[in-house]
Amino acid sequence: MRRTGRSREDDLDAVALLAEPTRRALYEFVSSRADFVGRDEAAREVGVARKLAAFHLDRLADGGLLETTYARLSGRRGPGAGRPAKLYRRARRDFDVSVPARDYALPAHILSDVVATSPAVRDEAVGRAHDVGVALGADARREAGSPRSRARLHGALEMVLESEGFEPEPDADDARGLRLRNCPFDSLAKEHTDLMCGMNHALVRGLVEGLRIDDLDAVLDPAPDRCCVRLLPSTGTERHA
Repeated sequence: MRRTGRSREDDLDAVALLAEPTRRALYEFVSSRADFVGRDEAAREVGVARKLAAFHLDRLADGGLLETTYARLSGRRGPGAGRPAKLYRRARRDFDVSVPARDYALPAHILSDVVATSPAVRDEAVGRAHDVGVALGADARREAGSPRSRARLHGALEMVLESEGFEPEPDADDARGLRLRNCPFDSLAKEHTDLMCGMNHALVRGLVEGLRIDDLDAVLDPAPDRCCVRLLPSTGTERHA
């Protein structure tokens, strides 16, 4: 259950790298992108020289916060195509940092084991996730103020999803919808996929209901490297992939 290969001290050292403002800005930019990012693009976005960007990006990669690959950005191959560029993407691993040391993952995995083996408890957990989503949505609707336009409610939805770690972005197949780039419960979902995807779906569906947004449906659509839930334009009845 517990990640191995890196110590708590390693994680503390890695997170400490983000104390430097330029480095943190570069990390946040790379993290906002679904695919690999080159040094030139990162430097332009943050407003620093390419050489300085490369230095900080490599420090982040050495610390395990970013992962790297090499590719020719022009797409050309063969003689005259130039050297492959070094590209960066947010690392797919988690970092556990708390002072003093805490371990909430272990009891979470134990409880998930129990819930997953009891259909009645599983249904209760999914129902509770829906109730939490409705409450979050209702709070966000109140905070959105008046008039509650569609744009304002959609903005409130994205703010809640962002605050809960889902990293919403326009859906690649339908820009009217939202794709959730990150699963906040990834380590649990890998061991208990049906349970966690059911709870995720119920939570997001409840959030939409609590906000009283009637033009989006929360849809179960599992795919690698993103949350199992998508938000797609409503068809009048909830869709299930």
